[in-house]
Amino acid sequence: MTELENGATEEPGDPLVTRIMRTDVPVVSPDATIGETARILVDYQTPGVAVVENSKIIGIITEADIITREAEVDVPTPVPFLDAIFMADAGPDFDDELRKVTAVNARQLMTSPVISIRSSATLTEVATLMVDRRINPIPVLDHDNRVVGIVSRSDLVKIISALENQG
Repeated sequence: MTELENGATEEPGDPLVTRIMRTDVPVVSPDATIGETARILVDYQTPGVAVVENSKIIGIITEADIITREAEVDVPTPVPFLDAIFMADAGPDFDDELRKVTAVNARQLMTSPVISIRSSATLTEVATLMVDRRINPIPVLDHDNRVVGIVSRSDLVKIISALENQG
């Protein structure tokens, strides 16, 4: 067990997220255009970008959000039943899907609230959060809720490969 500067402890074989995460975190303002946001994802070669306002993360935009803008929206089908009309389920939340398709800036496209993790978290905790919540990437926050890193599935695969192939 190793004690670190921030008071956290690191178990052998279960490194802290600070050893896994990228620290060159791309951020955009809530007023950034979709084009600017997409360009940052490409330039940084990352699956997500943090939306930051007044030094605090308020949302996240992922590759999936950008792709959703180009997809067809499944409009709910009205179904008459007795004296009422019901809307047949169209799959994902229609309002959320419509909001993303019509978004013109980061604030309208972002997912909020953001699921994030503390910099004292371990590989196991990050992996569990990604699997349980089906999210990628995850912003890493310090104790003042400032973005200090971002960790993606590919970052986890790299560290898991290194750990599994230690000889």
